[in-house]
Amino acid sequence: MLRRRRRLRLLGLVATATSVQVLIDADNIAPARLRVLLDALVELAPAAAITTAGRAAALERTTWPERARQIVAAGWQRADLALAEVYRRDGDPLVLASGDGDFGLLASGHPGPVLVVSGAPSYQLLRGATVVDPALEGPQRLREWLRSVSD
Repeated sequence: MLRRRRRLRLLGLVATATSVQVLIDADNIAPARLRVLLDALVELAPAAAITTAGRAAALERTTWPERARQIVAAGWQRADLALAEVYRRDGDPLVLASGDGDFGLLASGHPGPVLVVSGAPSYQLLRGATVVDPALEGPQRLREWLRSVSD
Protein backbone atom coordinates (compact mmCIF):
# COMPACT_ATOMS: atom_id res chain seq x y z
CA MET A 1 0.00 0.00 0.00
CA LEU A 2 2.80 2.44 0.83
CA ARG A 3 4.57 1.77 -2.49
CA ARG A 4 1.33 2.38 -4.37
CA ARG A 5 0.79 5.61 -2.43
CA ARG A 6 4.35 6.74 -3.26
CA ARG A 7 3.80 6.04 -6.97
CA LEU A 8 0.54 7.98 -6.93
CA ARG A 9 2.23 10.82 -5.07
CA LEU A 10 4.99 10.96 -7.70
CA LEU A 11 2.30 11.23 -10.37
CA GLY A 12 0.75 14.11 -8.43
CA LEU A 13 -2.40 12.17 -7.58
CA VAL A 14 -1.94 12.11 -3.80
CA ALA A 15 -0.91 15.24 -1.93
CA THR A 16 -0.70 13.98 1.63
CA ALA A 17 2.60 12.63 2.95
CA THR A 18 2.93 9.46 4.94
CA SER A 19 3.15 10.38 8.59
CA VAL A 20 4.87 8.10 11.05
CA GLN A 21 2.91 7.78 14.29
CA VAL A 22 5.14 7.23 17.34
CA LEU A 23 3.79 6.12 20.72
CA ILE A 24 6.31 5.93 23.57
CA ASP A 25 5.65 4.36 26.95
CA ALA A 26 8.23 6.34 28.94
CA ASP A 27 7.76 4.12 31.99
CA ASN A 28 8.66 1.02 30.00
CA ILE A 29 11.68 1.92 27.88
CA ALA A 30 15.22 2.86 28.84
CA PRO A 31 16.67 6.25 27.88
CA ALA A 32 19.47 4.53 25.90
CA ARG A 33 16.90 3.01 23.53
CA LEU A 34 14.92 6.24 23.36
CA ARG A 35 17.92 8.35 22.44
CA VAL A 36 18.72 6.19 19.40
CA LEU A 37 15.05 6.21 18.34
CA LEU A 38 14.61 9.96 18.78
CA ASP A 39 17.83 10.75 16.90
CA ALA A 40 16.71 8.57 13.98
CA LEU A 41 13.24 10.14 13.95
CA VAL A 42 14.60 13.67 13.89
CA GLU A 43 16.77 12.79 10.89
CA LEU A 44 14.60 10.36 8.90
CA ALA A 45 11.02 11.19 9.87
CA PRO A 46 11.00 14.86 10.86
CA ALA A 47 7.20 15.10 10.54
CA ALA A 48 6.56 12.12 12.82
CA ALA A 49 3.73 12.56 15.31
CA ILE A 50 5.45 11.68 18.60
CA THR A 51 3.43 11.13 21.78
CA THR A 52 4.97 9.93 25.01
CA ALA A 53 3.26 9.13 28.29
CA GLY A 54 4.44 8.11 31.73
CA ARG A 55 5.30 9.27 35.21
CA ALA A 56 6.84 12.75 35.43
CA ALA A 57 10.18 11.26 36.54
CA ALA A 58 10.26 8.96 33.50
CA LEU A 59 9.49 11.83 31.12
CA GLU A 60 12.16 14.04 32.70
CA ARG A 61 15.00 11.57 32.15
CA THR A 62 14.89 12.12 28.37
CA THR A 63 15.31 15.23 26.25
CA TRP A 64 12.33 15.22 23.91
CA PRO A 65 12.07 16.87 20.48
CA GLU A 66 10.10 20.10 20.58
CA ARG A 67 7.21 18.62 18.65
CA ALA A 68 6.79 15.63 21.02
CA ARG A 69 3.56 15.63 22.99
CA GLN A 70 4.22 14.65 26.60
CA ILE A 71 1.43 13.29 28.79
CA VAL A 72 2.09 12.93 32.51
CA ALA A 73 0.25 9.79 33.54
CA ALA A 74 0.87 8.17 36.92
CA GLY A 75 -0.82 5.09 38.25
CA TRP A 76 -1.49 1.58 37.06
CA GLN A 77 -1.84 1.52 33.25
CA ARG A 78 -2.52 5.27 33.03
CA ALA A 79 0.26 5.77 30.45
CA ASP A 80 -1.08 2.85 28.40
CA LEU A 81 -4.56 4.36 28.39
CA ALA A 82 -3.26 7.81 27.46
CA LEU A 83 -1.37 6.38 24.48
CA ALA A 84 -4.35 4.27 23.40
CA GLU A 85 -6.50 7.42 23.37
CA VAL A 86 -4.20 9.28 20.96
CA TYR A 87 -3.59 6.26 18.70
CA ARG A 88 -5.02 6.65 15.21
CA ARG A 89 -5.87 3.57 13.18
CA ASP A 90 -4.74 4.23 9.64
CA GLY A 91 -2.42 2.72 7.04
CA ASP A 92 0.52 4.92 8.01
CA PRO A 93 3.54 3.47 9.82
CA LEU A 94 3.36 3.01 13.59
CA VAL A 95 6.31 2.93 15.99
CA LEU A 96 5.62 1.55 19.46
CA ALA A 97 8.41 2.13 21.97
CA SER A 98 7.42 -0.28 24.72
CA GLY A 99 7.74 -3.89 25.70
CA ASP A 100 4.33 -3.94 27.35
CA GLY A 101 2.00 -6.65 26.07
CA ASP A 102 -0.97 -4.33 26.61
CA PHE A 103 -0.14 -2.88 23.20
CA GLY A 104 -0.27 -6.30 21.51
CA LEU A 105 -3.75 -5.93 20.02
CA LEU A 106 -3.00 -2.42 18.88
CA ALA A 107 0.19 -3.59 17.13
CA SER A 108 -1.28 -6.71 15.55
CA GLY A 109 -4.43 -4.89 14.40
CA HIS A 110 -2.75 -1.84 12.92
CA PRO A 111 -3.32 -1.82 9.13
CA GLY A 112 0.06 -0.26 8.31
CA PRO A 113 3.64 -1.32 9.06
CA VAL A 114 4.54 -1.58 12.76
CA LEU A 115 7.93 -1.24 14.45
CA VAL A 116 8.36 -2.17 18.11
CA VAL A 117 11.37 -0.67 19.90
CA SER A 118 12.10 -2.65 23.04
CA GLY A 119 14.74 -4.53 24.95
CA ALA A 120 12.30 -7.16 26.19
CA PRO A 121 9.11 -7.15 24.13
CA SER A 122 6.15 -9.18 25.29
CA TYR A 123 5.30 -12.05 22.95
CA GLN A 124 2.02 -10.25 22.12
CA LEU A 125 4.06 -7.54 20.37
CA LEU A 126 5.87 -9.98 18.10
CA ARG A 127 2.92 -10.76 15.80
CA GLY A 128 3.11 -8.80 12.57
CA ALA A 129 5.67 -6.27 13.80
CA THR A 130 9.35 -5.67 13.22
CA VAL A 131 11.11 -5.65 16.61
CA VAL A 132 14.39 -3.84 17.21
CA ASP A 133 16.54 -3.13 20.23
CA PRO A 134 18.77 -0.24 19.17
CA ALA A 135 20.62 -0.27 22.50
CA LEU A 136 21.97 -3.75 21.71
CA GLU A 137 21.76 -3.94 17.91
CA GLY A 138 22.77 -0.40 17.13
CA PRO A 139 20.70 2.00 15.03
CA GLN A 140 21.01 0.35 11.61
CA ARG A 141 17.83 -1.82 11.53
CA LEU A 142 15.81 1.00 13.05
CA ARG A 143 17.10 3.45 10.44
CA GLU A 144 16.48 0.97 7.60
CA TRP A 145 12.87 0.50 8.72
CA LEU A 146 12.28 4.27 8.91
CA ARG A 147 13.81 4.76 5.45
CA SER A 148 11.59 2.04 4.01
CA VAL A 149 8.38 3.68 5.27
CA SER A 150 9.31 7.35 4.82
CA ASP A 151 9.02 9.34 1.63
